[in-house]
Formats: sequence, C-alpha cells, structure tokens
Amino acid sequence: MLKFDHVSYAYPGAAHTVNDLSFAIHPGEIVALIGSNGAGKSTVSRLANGLLRPDSGHVYVDGEDTGKLRTSAIAKKVGFLFQNPDRQICQNTVREEVAFGPQVQGMPEEEIRQRTEEMLETFELTADWFPFTRSRGSRQRIALASVLACKPKLVILDEPTTGLDYRECIRIMDYITGLNRETGLTVLMVSHDMELVQEYAGRVMVLTDGRLVGEGPTRQIMKDMSILEQAHVLPAQIPMLALRFGDRFSGVYTVEEMAEAIRREKQMSPGESDGKCAEKRNAAEAIPYLRENKSNPAEVRDVKASNGKGGVQA
Repeated sequence: MLKFDHVSYAYPGAAHTVNDLSFAIHPGEIVALIGSNGAGKSTVSRLANGLLRPDSGHVYVDGEDTGKLRTSAIAKKVGFLFQNPDRQICQNTVREEVAFGPQVQGMPEEEIRQRTEEMLETFELTADWFPFTRSRGSRQRIALASVLACKPKLVILDEPTTGLDYRECIRIMDYITGLNRETGLTVLMVSHDMELVQEYAGRVMVLTDGRLVGEGPTRQIMKDMSILEQAHVLPAQIPMLALRFGDRFSGVYTVEEMAEAIRREKQMSPGESDGKCAEKRNAAEAIPYLRENKSNPAEVRDVKASNGKGGVQA
C-alpha cells in the first residue's frame, strides 16, 4: 500500500531530514513509526501523502509513483490527520467541515450527505457547532471525522491522541482498528505514546536522524533496547518491568501476563535456585501496583520502573 524506495529529502538550507529510506507497508497493516523529536517522522508522513516530494528515490502509494500524481489524486487514497487539528479545519460548521473533503473530491450529493451523517453520528458531533469554539479533543475528533469521510485506503495519524483524554483516545483508536478489521484500512501511526503503540500496532518502525534503524513485530521491538536506545525511546511500562525482572518474564507484555507470571513465581518451591529466587523477589515489587490496577488493567499509565517509564526520554 505504501512503499519508500531509497527516498531522501532535505528542507531548503538544511541537511537531509530523510536519508536513503526504504520500507513497505502492506494493505491492511497497522504500523507505528516511532523516534525522538527531529527524527524525521513528520517528514516521512508528508512524503507519504504528497505534501512533500522526494529529492531522490520514489514513494509509491497503492502501486503508483507519487512523483507522477497530482496531490489531489493522492488525497483520494491517503487521508492525513495533522498533529494540530487547527491546521486542517477550515469551515464554519462541523457539518461543512466533514462534508468538505468528499465535496472537493466530486462525490455525488447523496453520498456526501450519507458519509457526513455517518461521521457525525460515529463521533457524536453536533452539526452546527463552530469548530474553533470546541475543546482540543473535540477539534481532533472533527478533523478525524473529515478525513475518514473521504474513505481513504491509507490513513496517516500524526500523534492521533494529542489533546484527548484517555476515554476519547481509546474510542478513536478502537474505531480506527474496527475499520481496519472490517474494511482493510491501512494505518500508519506516528506516535510517542508507547502504550498506544503496544496496544494497537502490529509492527513498529524505528527512525533516527532520518534513517530506519529497526523494524519488526511490536513485541519484538518493544524489548529490543539496542534499537530503542538509538532512537532515545523507552519501552511501554509492562515490557520495561519484564526486562528488569529477568529472563523468566521474557514473554510478558501486558498487565494480565504480568499478573499471571507473578502468580507463577509466588508458587515456586523454596528449593529453587538463588537466581530464580532473586527474580521472584523482583517480581514481588510489582504486586501492589497490579493489585491496585487489577479492576481496569487497560488504564495502565503511571507505573514507575526504577529506570524510567514508557515514552521518549527527557
């Protein structure tokens, strides 16, 4: 669905922001692009939707070279959610904003009406709201609704949960993943939120200084410190705890898996080795936290590990 073939790009007067970058995202994948500030993530996003054109190399969307397509043609296949929704909202009411994309693409009036009503209902938006009087989270939902109203094949989410509270975040991401399952929507998600990445992405690409330094299944990347350290990124919180506790926790990535591993460790017999007992003592440190969050493990956000927490290092 999206392919970069030895792509390089530099802003005027600057060194290469993206340097000889090659990767492929297949139809129906949900892929996260992670890296520290300035790694080139937003530039990759803009190269993918045609807002920028490579200095060298080729970008392909749905098998077509974007260098040979008008930006308007790319926009019919690629939806883009900006990190700041105010950069893409341009109409005076929510209804007009959601309908704007389909109108520009020349869709029939009845189809525009149906798509607009569907998005208003899905995101619980009031049609006559003036967008810029709404909260940051509401404006983010309005922008996403306007993107999805065009029914793109690929959607690029640049920090999609910025300004959203936890409930709004989960609702939006659950809707996106539902579209992925039902329609095969391909998703490229640029995010600093490693909890979000672990929960929703099937594959992760790690970017540093415009270069791809690692990619693979999310669980594999989440514990590959040699790759994450190059990008100045830490794992999500439960994988980080599991790394601290040792090899016997190598398969632990979620709260439920951690709770089960700790129960297993507590049942170890007294005669087991000192090394295993040490891991058992380490695991016991997590018990109070797990008990506190047992009722709703999906809301894990604040667990502290001795060497940091999930996200970008300060």
